[in-house]
Amino acid sequence: MTIIAPSLLAADFSRLGEEIHRMEQGGASWLHLDIMDGIFVPNLSFGVPVVKSIRPVSKLFFDLHLMIQHPLDYIDVFADAGADAITFHLESQSDPEKTIEKIKSRGLKAGLSIKPNTPPEALLPYLSKLDLILVMSVEPGFGGQSFIPSALDKIRFLKNAAPSIDISVDGGINEKTASLCTEAGANVLVAGSYLFSAEDVKERISALGSL
Repeated sequence: MTIIAPSLLAADFSRLGEEIHRMEQGGASWLHLDIMDGIFVPNLSFGVPVVKSIRPVSKLFFDLHLMIQHPLDYIDVFADAGADAITFHLESQSDPEKTIEKIKSRGLKAGLSIKPNTPPEALLPYLSKLDLILVMSVEPGFGGQSFIPSALDKIRFLKNAAPSIDISVDGGINEKTASLCTEAGANVLVAGSYLFSAEDVKERISALGSL
C-alpha cells in the first residue's frame, strides 16, 4: 500500500486539531509538516510551537520537511517537539552527512530532499545512510503549484539506485499525477489541497493509497 501523507500547510489553521483528526479518520498514516524559514524558501510557515502543540492530539507519523537554511541547528528542537522523521534539503547550508548522523542519533528516520533543478545523481553519496528520499515536483515554498513532469525521471532513477528506500514525492499531487508517481517508483505521496479541500477525504485517501 502507498503511504499517504497529507500536507498540513493546506489545512485550515483556525482548527488544526479537527483537520488532523479528519485526515486520521480518512485513513492517512503520515502527516507531512512543512517548516519554512523565509530564507531558504521565500515563505514562512510554522515552527516548533505548532509541532509541539499538535503532537498530543495525533497518533500519525510526523514527517517533518525542513525547508530551512541551517537544518542541523534545529534537529534537536524538532525531535523534542515530536518528529518521527526529519527530511532536509541537499541544497541547504548544513553538512549532509553530519545532519543525517544527527537525525539518526535522535532515533528518527532521516530523509534528504532535492529541488526540481537538482539532479538525482547528487543524492548518490548519501543513499546508504538514508531512510527516505523526497523528490520535489514543484518549487518548494508555496502550495497549489502544478506538477513538474521531470520529477518522474528522478523517481525512476532513485528507485533503481536505492530500491529499499522510501521515495516520497511532494507537489501537485492528485489522482492523475499520483498514479504516474507510483508507477515510477514512489511509495509516499504528499498531498495538500487535494486532500484538505475534499468533502470526502476517506474516498480520496483510499483512491491514492490503492495506486
